[in-house]
Amino acid sequence: MTHPLLTVEDLSVAFRQGARETLAVDRISFTVNKGETVALVGESGSGKSVSALSILKLLPYPAAFHPSGRVRFKGEDLLDLAERDIRRVRGDDITMVFQEPMSSLNPLHTIEKQIGEIIEMHRPLRGAAVRARILELLAQVGIPDPATRLGSYPHQLSGGQRQRVMIAMALANEPDLLIADEPTTALDVTVQAQILTLLKELQARLGMAILFITHDLGIVKKIADRVCVMNRGRIVEQGPVARVFEAPEHPYTRALMAAEPKGEPAPPRPEAPVVVETRDLKVWFPIRRGVLRRTVGHIKAVDGVSLAIRKGETLGVVGESGSGKTTLGLAILRLISSDGPIVFMGAPVQGLGFKEMRPHRRNMQIVFQDPYGSLSPRMSVEDIIAEGLLVHQPKLTEAERAARVVAALEDVGLDPETRFRYPHEFSGGQRQRIAVARAMVLEPSFVVLDEPTSALDMLVQAQIVDLLRDLQRRRDLTFLFISHDLKVVAALASRLLVMKAGKVVEEGPAERLFRAPETPYTRALFAAAFALETAGEGAASQ
Repeated sequence: MTHPLLTVEDLSVAFRQGARETLAVDRISFTVNKGETVALVGESGSGKSVSALSILKLLPYPAAFHPSGRVRFKGEDLLDLAERDIRRVRGDDITMVFQEPMSSLNPLHTIEKQIGEIIEMHRPLRGAAVRARILELLAQVGIPDPATRLGSYPHQLSGGQRQRVMIAMALANEPDLLIADEPTTALDVTVQAQILTLLKELQARLGMAILFITHDLGIVKKIADRVCVMNRGRIVEQGPVARVFEAPEHPYTRALMAAEPKGEPAPPRPEAPVVVETRDLKVWFPIRRGVLRRTVGHIKAVDGVSLAIRKGETLGVVGESGSGKTTLGLAILRLISSDGPIVFMGAPVQGLGFKEMRPHRRNMQIVFQDPYGSLSPRMSVEDIIAEGLLVHQPKLTEAERAARVVAALEDVGLDPETRFRYPHEFSGGQRQRIAVARAMVLEPSFVVLDEPTSALDMLVQAQIVDLLRDLQRRRDLTFLFISHDLKVVAALASRLLVMKAGKVVEEGPAERLFRAPETPYTRALFAAAFALETAGEGAASQ
């Protein structure tokens, strides 16, 4: 009988803040064998990521500490290692893909430098050999034309492309164990399927084990051999994927399996006034080369898009990462420069300056894809949510502002008592709910939702969809909903806009497009999503 590659025994994790101690993980135990994939599943804040970070001693010690437990890797207790000794393990024997690539990648360094750094730290490769390895890795994770991306910085890539770079970094030294913390959260369904296939292929070739942290049960069924279900810091159930999914024993596991966005989107109202309209909108980014930085071409992020969204309607925008979805939303809100007329609530806003746009800002809000990057780490949750009220409703008293903040937090399912904490004290899903509260506290007319549920587990995802639908009905809100999760899109959007390479390839009523997509690209996009679900169901039934 072989020994497990990784053994977590009776592990507890607590955080110390002044005299107060909070237990985040409570005596969990599990193993990962060589070549095996084990999934950690549970709600945001259940302790999944904290458990994974403990393995590589990446928690903020001494504020974090371990009241009990051991983490044995190849027979060695990692928790006993000094910092210099754990460094030889990190990035070589064990690597990690983090949930939020924008905060994990250095904004001041190119992609080539960041991937090259981890190779040079653990391998005797230099110069051209390192560059060749980087190009190979970028090609493996699906970065198109990788040679042109070597000099790019993280902000010049889409969310999905940044996540793929993180995966390339993690695989650079062919580790024995890959810890993947929501590695497909930012990816569209086609790339998600590619990445999962890639991980399985690399796992088979390298004999690599994977500890996979996710809230997407479809992915668990597709990729994992065994699953551990976490709730409030404890593992409440674990076992082979087929057994757990076919006959879950714990009530929490059964609730998790049953959770998915449901309900019908707000019906279209042809008589309702148009809130946002644009014709032939273009966002082209110049490509500059040479000493004089002359423009030699353009990246056509948005190339001639026209749309009109009526009051109370949700327009869903779907497409692969890099297709221009987010850029379209930013351009409509006048957060980036664009060409083409934009009319908001009957008033042309294209070309307006910063001060001229301010009166419109209260009525147009956005929930960004990356909540950690969009929330100031130096401001408390109360200050973050109240900031817009200070700007747009300065006559409110302090008590009135506090009441509005409390109501906004309750709307998104967060305890108002947490409003004095800072963003780093929340899980990824909780931070996304704070971002939703910040947008909704101003009671806007139009909201761009850029992947607002991508960081949320299935239970909270369903709650947020219900919340958004309820807010839309009560306040007659208009949404531009950007997402790669077609289940969420189907539950919220009455019309769809399918984008590829900056252009609209198909649009129309969501029900018709889901039932009978006309273009090959739309069919491929939908097929990838439904194939993932079907494969998962098949795996569970084996």
